[in-house]
Amino acid sequence: MQLIPGVFNIPTTPEAWSTLAQQFEQRWNIPHAIGALDGKHIAITKPANTGSLYHNYKGFFSIPLLALVDAEYKFIWIELGGKGHMSDSQIFTDSELFECLEDGSIGLPQPCLLHGENQPDIPYFLLGDDAFALKSYMMKPYSRRGMTDEQRISRGRRVVENAFGIMANRFRCLLGTLEQKVDNVRDLVETAVVLHNLLRKRVALVANAVDHEDEEHNFAPGAAWRDGPHWDDVPQPPARGNLANVDARHGLVEEKQMFFFSSEIYI
Repeated sequence: MQLIPGVFNIPTTPEAWSTLAQQFEQRWNIPHAIGALDGKHIAITKPANTGSLYHNYKGFFSIPLLALVDAEYKFIWIELGGKGHMSDSQIFTDSELFECLEDGSIGLPQPCLLHGENQPDIPYFLLGDDAFALKSYMMKPYSRRGMTDEQRISRGRRVVENAFGIMANRFRCLLGTLEQKVDNVRDLVETAVVLHNLLRKRVALVANAVDHEDEEHNFAPGAAWRDGPHWDDVPQPPARGNLANVDARHGLVEEKQMFFFSSEIYI
């Protein structure tokens, strides 16, 4: 597809990732965030001779769309190779993105100090949810049970939810059940992602199309795309502890996370 190189490609250099991080900091006040990661179900009719492979916990057949989104609701990377019964964490750990993050070949900038701070060095990271293991490149919310005010971190997570919502409102077939073959559904969704990115570059958002906050940081939902009967989150089993790296197991990454998210502007 000729449009892909110009509107849908994952960065591979520290300079390109730094640009995405600057956008997150300017728009969402989250320094060193390079993207938000989450998954949604794309409902499909049952593929022939597949048993329950595509059957999800909500009771319908689907292909999971796992996506990494930038601060301006554009898709950076997607994975459509999973099946309905799979979770975000399963799809992520089987992906090329995970391999590149693990071996460092993706080209993230080196950890560094935040502006105006003298400690500690903060890594560049993805914003995930509780499904993913905590790593130096993956930050996620604290468990809500017993959570302190300093640990209430959620604003940046709305970015990926809104990207899904904007795309679903534009391509409303995604809110229903797609009847095409699995490979054709994947092609259709990939095309929708590319066109979504192109439109994000060229067309302004309609007022209240996305979730937002008022001046007192009260949450206000955007368009009612969540009401679609099949536009559901991918089920999330608890992340396995052995996926976390040494820093995460010792809580060092969480301490760094709270260090720069603890002021009111990030809550």
